[in-house]
Parts: sequence; structure tokens; C-alpha cells
Amino acid sequence: MTTKFPPPPAADRRPVRIEQLGRVREDDYAWLKDENWQSVMRDPSALREDIARHLRSENAYTEAVMADTKGLQETLFMEMKGRIKEDDASVPKADGLFDYYSRYALGAQHPIFARRPRGGGAEEVLLDANALAAGKAFFHLAGAGHSPDHQMFAYAVDEQGSEYHEIHIKDLATGAPVGEPIRSAEGGFVFCASGEWIFWVHRDENARPSKVMRRRVAGEAAEEVVVYAEEDEGMFLHLDETRSRAFIVIGVGDHETSAAWLIPAHTPLAAPQAIEARRKGVMYSVEHWDERLIILTNADGAVDFKLMWAPLDAPQKAHWRPLAPYQPGRFILGVAPFSEYLVRIERVDANHKIVIRARSDGAEIELPIGEEACALSLDPGYEYDSAVLRFVYQSPTTPRSWYDYDMASGERLLRKTQEVPSGHNPDDYLCRRVYATAADGETIPITILSRRDAPLDRSAPLLLYGYGAYGISMDATFSVLSLSLVDRGWVWAVAHVRGGSEKGRGWFLDGRGRNKMKTFTDFIASAETLIAEGYAAAGNIVAFGGSAGGLLVGAAVNLRPDLWAGVVGAVPFVDALNTMSDASLPLTPPEWPEWGDPLTDPDAYDCIASYSPYDNVRPCAYPAILATGGLSDPRVTYWEPAKWVAKLRAATTSRRPVLLKINMTAGHQGSSGRFESLKEVAFEYAFAMKAVDPAFVVEG
Repeated sequence: MTTKFPPPPAADRRPVRIEQLGRVREDDYAWLKDENWQSVMRDPSALREDIARHLRSENAYTEAVMADTKGLQETLFMEMKGRIKEDDASVPKADGLFDYYSRYALGAQHPIFARRPRGGGAEEVLLDANALAAGKAFFHLAGAGHSPDHQMFAYAVDEQGSEYHEIHIKDLATGAPVGEPIRSAEGGFVFCASGEWIFWVHRDENARPSKVMRRRVAGEAAEEVVVYAEEDEGMFLHLDETRSRAFIVIGVGDHETSAAWLIPAHTPLAAPQAIEARRKGVMYSVEHWDERLIILTNADGAVDFKLMWAPLDAPQKAHWRPLAPYQPGRFILGVAPFSEYLVRIERVDANHKIVIRARSDGAEIELPIGEEACALSLDPGYEYDSAVLRFVYQSPTTPRSWYDYDMASGERLLRKTQEVPSGHNPDDYLCRRVYATAADGETIPITILSRRDAPLDRSAPLLLYGYGAYGISMDATFSVLSLSLVDRGWVWAVAHVRGGSEKGRGWFLDGRGRNKMKTFTDFIASAETLIAEGYAAAGNIVAFGGSAGGLLVGAAVNLRPDLWAGVVGAVPFVDALNTMSDASLPLTPPEWPEWGDPLTDPDAYDCIASYSPYDNVRPCAYPAILATGGLSDPRVTYWEPAKWVAKLRAATTSRRPVLLKINMTAGHQGSSGRFESLKEVAFEYAFAMKAVDPAFVVEG
């Protein structure tokens, strides 16, 4: 049945002719990008009025089309909220005389950070983020932590979603603020060993992390010193410390090249010491263990990485020696050093392994854990001189479980299991791993979650999720959110397409740059396999992807619009050619190794132009489409989904709705607070449930 609504917004066509590398394209909706976008990032009210008016009209239209789902959205929201323990707390982590932890008060949106004397005693609240967030339209706490001497507590807040943070420091003895707030910062920071100095990363006027800064904890802005400045705008900067707390680590890199510098934590005014000069295509990261450096690297053809070691006084590559040699197909993800053990986590064929190496004799053991599809992560805590490793186990059917494993005795202690207050029985669900075959013969893992009692006869709707970029894997984790669809008879599937690293770094390299089209055809092959094996029917699948996953579903719907009942592009990277041609945007220069540089490379231009969702919209019968965005998003700017929707709506020959929902007070992560964000998921799921209804058509 056709539902009548007010006419959808029709964005003005204001054609802009763009000539680039001898190629010409025309952009009808370029005007939706505010020329003063940098100001909008810091102050959303600065948005040009004609753009603001258009976005408000889009939101109003979406609200009207989705008005009949208000009750469903509330039901979904309450279900999801009911699966979250409202007064939850983390497992305490020991550090010196204290146990540190975070917890939520009943119904609270934001965490409380606290500590108590080790072994028991009265709680001391270090920070109540709810008090900081009171009265604010948006509030995000990016990082929080104590100084090594336990005297200070620092935290980084973002109050507009633009990822420009202020770092505040408080004296734990008095509760008083210390020094001036640090402004225009990334969300992380590191104290030196004495706690006297603090280091952070500065964001410049284009929202890029460009400098490592230092000042006394109690200092003022005038005392801020540049420790390291990165001149290459294509490089990201980040700051960390070794687990031994012996060194502060400055990391520089993009998606294919990286390098590191060390500052002794006990002599924080020392100049950074380079480990090895950066070389294109060579990546490495560094840790400290057993009075030497441990280097995780892809050097010399180690595509899936290997572990090397080097003397502290001779860290250059010429002195690197093997510790865990390269094995194709074994992707070493990271290491966690302890005084007597070196722990590494690996991924093999889309599942994790934890391997523990003893310092005394070099013997290695692998923790015996696993289902057909599962996920492991390390949560090693603060203390280096410890034999207890904490790790987290989960699967699509099994909630998170925190274990303490004694590496000396082999004893394993369950510290916590994620509680689902409304109830959850893993035996009610079935998780499978199937494989699609790509056109070039490669096998693509697909993780499938369904109710055990659900018939698999193609009658059930299916949500197919994908990401496929930056080497980021979609691990087989537990989600209380997906259960709201699965409990209604949906099949939930994740396509582990190339561009991620589920099958090693080669899986990433085979789905980036000139190979990017494989990401999209892998996703389509996954849908076709699910149809062939009886899990779904064509036209009864909703494709879901966020950020770079929005690029994935945007490209897939252009290639095969017939496969989908609906598409959800959450903060979708869909205007790829224009974005990668704008060097002023925060992420563009660092992302050229991922996508290619269409400003200087004709082949890169042609490749991006061949799949960019916005540039490949064509007259055809598109499925129902929902795009979301955040006005102050520095990663995927608001105008990408806005332009995409405008072009889709003008092109589609179906009467299926094309909707845009822009959060006018948030950025890339959407609404702040653990419950407010659930409302956005509930909205997206309500759209998906409408999309599989053939009667979901509009006129007006």
C-alpha cells in the first residue's frame, strides 16, 4: 500500500564543472559543502543557512516517512537497553597500592572512574563524567587515566563531535584543577614516569594530528613545547608508552609506512630517539621487554608480520634479530610484554590465537580456546611485573567473558561474564561459518547468526553487514544489538570481504588501491552465496555498512540494485572521488595510500571514479536507502551522505524511499552516551524492517 507523505526535498542543482588530469566531471550538489567547513567543525551553528535549511528539511521528511515506526523504535530501544546492565562495572585493574576501575550508576549515560585500596577498602571517585556532561547536547569522554605516582588524573573531552579535545588535569588529593586545560588535542595523553610532565598530540586547523607537545602538568599554555612536528601531511601521529612504562613512544605512519621514536619516561626532556628511518611500504611498532626492544614489522616481505628484537643502544634495522619468524597466513596483531613473559595475539583464517612465550627458556604455549567463529582480545592491565594475563573471550552466541590466566601455574580464573539482564541463552542461537567463492577463486568467510529454531528456507529477511577497509577486521563478537533482529526471525550475516585483514594482511592488500573493486564484488558474491545456500532470497536482503562500510554498500547497490530490499549507509564514505581530491580535508592525504591519489595519478583517478558511489549513481530501480551523518564529523563529512541522497532521489526509477538523517549536534560516532546511541540503532533497524516490506513505497 502506497503511503502519502509531503513531497521529498529536492536539492537545487547548481552544476560545478571539475577538470582534473584531463578528465571532466560535473557535480550538481557541490554547494552542500560549506566553504567554511573548518568553522562548522568547531561550531555547528556556523553552518551556512541555505545548507542548514536543506538538512532540516531532509530530517523532517525522514521523520515523516518513519513516523509509523515510533512505537517499534521505542520497543527496539527498550529491548536493547534491557540487555545492558545499567549499573555495570569493569573488572578492577591493579596498579601499585590501588585497584582502578570504571562503573556506571543505575541508568547513567556516562562512566564513573574510581579506585580503592588494593585488596579492599573505601571507594574513591576520581571522575564522574555524568556531572561533566550535564546540560550538554553532546559529550564524549575520549580518554582518562591516572599519573604513575597516583597523584593526578587527566581526561579528554569533546563537546561537539569534531574530535577536537580539551585535556583537563585534576589533583586527586584536593579535587582541584591543575594548570590550564590543553586545547585542540587528540583524545590521548601520556604522563612521564614522575608524573611531572604530560605529553599529547595537537590537532591543527584542518583537524590533523600534526605535533607532539609537552608541558609541565601544572603549566600554562605559554609553556607548551613542541617535541616532534610532522611535516608530511599524509602521516598520522599517535602517542603511547611501552607496557614497561620505561619509554614514551611517538608513532608516525599511514596505511603502509610507519616509524617510531622513543623518549625515556624517566628523562622526559630528552630528545626523541629514532628507531629506524621510515621507508615506504615498511611498517613497524616497538615494545620493550627483557632489556631489549621488540619490533613487530612487515620488513623484508613479511606480509603478515614477524617479531624481531634489537638492543636498546642499537635499535636500527641492521641490528634486528628474529624472535617469531614470518609465517604466511599467521597475522601477528600485537604483543603484550610482562617481565617474565611475552604474549602475542594472532589471527588465522578469521579467528584469534593467544601465544605465550617464557623469558626463561623461550618455550611457547597456545591457549586452547575456540568455537567455529569467536574472538579474543587482550586486556593486560597496568602492571608489567606480573604473571597474570587478562583476556576477553566472546562469540556471536556467547557474551564476553573476562579471564585471568596465571602464566606461571596455568590456572585460569573467570573474573566476569557479561550480564544480559533481560536474559540470554547461547543455546537458543546458532553461529555458522560459510564461504563464498569470488570470481577469481578466492574464498570469502561469512559469519552467520540465527535462532536455532528458525527455519532456513529463504523466507527470513537477512541483514548483511560489511566493512572491508584499512585492514580492519569484523571479528566474530557478541552484540546485544543484533539480537533484536535475530529474535524476530532475521538472519544476521557478516561478510569478511577483502580490504579487511581477517585472512591476514594480504587480505587487506588485495582489497585496496587498484584492487578495491574486489571488496565490492566479494560482498556481492557473499550475498549470492547466502541466496544459493538457502539463507535468503534476492530482494529480501538489507545491506548495512558504516563509514568505509558505507562506501562498500554504496558501491554494491550501484552494481547490483536487484539484490537488496534496503541499504543502510551509516556516516557513509560515498563521495570518494571528490573527497580524495580535496587535500584540505583532515583524512585525505593520509588516505592516499589506501585509495590512491586522484590529484596526481590518472590511474588512481580512473579507479576511484569506477566505484565511487556518488559518481556512479544511475537511473535504475534503487531499493529503499537510508543515509545518516553527523554535522561536525571530521572523518566522513556531512555533505557526503547529503549529496548522495540528493543524487539518488533524482535518479531512482522505483518508488522506494531514499532518506537522509543528519545529527545536527554530533560527529562520526553519533549521539553521545551509552543509551542515546541505542536510539540511532533502533531507528536504523526500524528502517531495515520496513525496507523488507514490498509495500514500503512513497509518493508525494
